[in-house]
Amino acid sequence: MWTIAAGLLFTGLNALMRALALAIDPMQSQFLRYAMGLFVLLPVVAWRGVRHYRPKSIQGQFWRGSFHTAGLVLWFLALPRIPLADTTAIGFTTPLFIMIGARLFFGEAMHWERWLAVGLGFAGVLIVVGPRLGLGMGAGGGAQLWHLVMLASAPLFAGSFLITKALTRHETAGVILLWQSITVTLFSLPLALVNWGPLTALQWFAFLVCGLLGSSGHYCLNRGLAAADISATQSAKFLELIWSAFFGFAFFGDVPTETTLLGGTVIAAATLWVARREGQRSRDVA
Repeated sequence: MWTIAAGLLFTGLNALMRALALAIDPMQSQFLRYAMGLFVLLPVVAWRGVRHYRPKSIQGQFWRGSFHTAGLVLWFLALPRIPLADTTAIGFTTPLFIMIGARLFFGEAMHWERWLAVGLGFAGVLIVVGPRLGLGMGAGGGAQLWHLVMLASAPLFAGSFLITKALTRHETAGVILLWQSITVTLFSLPLALVNWGPLTALQWFAFLVCGLLGSSGHYCLNRGLAAADISATQSAKFLELIWSAFFGFAFFGDVPTETTLLGGTVIAAATLWVARREGQRSRDVA
């Protein structure tokens, strides 16, 4: 449930960020999104006390921030140039890299149900974006290029999430969230200053909303990673395609195609099935 909530918040954030990135430099958008995320966290830090947010591994926090920033640079560059549903669907390749990393670095057991759920979910993604990628390759190299740029961000985000999983062993979700905001803001600032432009009052408010959505989403994600094996939570991410289809229609007038509906059905079925299997496995262990 934590992972599903995070997916819903992130999809709303992606839709709003896409609208902003169409008018504002992507690197400036990246910086402001995380700067505002840090801004909305400061009252909580002041209320609880700074001592509660001192990390036990400052090096781990900066490594996590560097991986996440690198992935964000590619993601924000491609964001305004491809459809929202494609953005979400391509992001679903991240769980494949995460599952491989979880096996290699954490020794997590790869139950056949997890592999099957991710495989079915990825098949659903291909149903959705396959026709679009085919058109992009045949009709315009630019479309294909930005899809590949978006795809290249997936292993970097996977590295960030794997570091997050390691940090949850000795850091709270709040500490990880705060230091992600700090590190990504610091790393993004030099890139943002290169093409900085003025903002309207409405745009400032929109970035403030982005900061609230992003911080809430990452908090839910960190709670999910702390509560279960990282590979067990990844199939729930595929539900984000359903959220993105809704937000794409609401914000950009994108009408879901037949392939989107079919792929979404496959993804939802795989997600619900593996959630039931994981729940049964946990009861059996108990």
